[in-house]
Amino acid sequence: MQLIDGKKVAGDIKLEIKAEVEKIKANGGKAPHLAAVLIGHDGGSETYVAYKIKDCEAVGFKSSLILYEDDVSEDQLLAKIHELNNDDDLDGFIVQLPLPEHIAEQKIIEAINPKKDVDGFHAANVGRMVIGLPTFVSATPFGIMELMKRYRIETKGKNCVVVGRSQIVGRPLSILLSQKGIDATVTVAHSRTKDIKELCAHADILVAALGSPEFVTKDMVKEGAVVIDVGTTRVPSDETKSGFRLKGDVLFDEVAPKCSFITPVPGGVGPMTRVSLLHNTLLAAKKEIYS
Repeated sequence: MQLIDGKKVAGDIKLEIKAEVEKIKANGGKAPHLAAVLIGHDGGSETYVAYKIKDCEAVGFKSSLILYEDDVSEDQLLAKIHELNNDDDLDGFIVQLPLPEHIAEQKIIEAINPKKDVDGFHAANVGRMVIGLPTFVSATPFGIMELMKRYRIETKGKNCVVVGRSQIVGRPLSILLSQKGIDATVTVAHSRTKDIKELCAHADILVAALGSPEFVTKDMVKEGAVVIDVGTTRVPSDETKSGFRLKGDVLFDEVAPKCSFITPVPGGVGPMTRVSLLHNTLLAAKKEIYS
């Protein structure tokens, strides 16, 4: 069994991005510029955005943070997005989710210029991914695909089961895995899937992305399978200062001995989600997706 070290891979990618930014600056270009719009005071969102800004500094990006209180109106937010869309110095930006209930999330996502949608959520970028065009791939699918690529995990002709059909993980990942050049045979399982345990037990590559702690047990995993655990559920813990710890969707200690490769939680897919934003912002700055 080999542990897939997402923290190490994310660190390697940051160093690669930093070297590329230094090359751009040395040739007289400007540093890529990423902005984040944060609404309210959700602890998880505040922490995540703070990490994103720290990541920008580490690789030489310029970063901007735009803060609003929970009572910001939808029209005010749309006006700011319009302003950011037309800011020539800005290469990409994100609006941190979730949003307050009075703001229509999809309306906000669709208001972002696809050329600056470094989260990869806009319908134009999702559509480009579906038909196999270069695009901004959303964070978690990008992270998973990059981990498998760097660990040289064979996908051609493999039976892959993705458990979970969310718009930000399960669905896009299933499309990426089935694309030409990757060539996996993909089944998407979900809460209405019959005989889900038996289905998972035949998978060469099993991706657990349903947000149900320790759902995947050893009887659901084929000997020698690759297991990618996307779950990050906070559970109470007396053993940590924070009072909680993260649990994946896989019962790790039980499943790991059966695997050829497995991602831990934390330290597997998680670190890759942050570096994807840097990757997409660099693509935007270099105009590699849209000219």
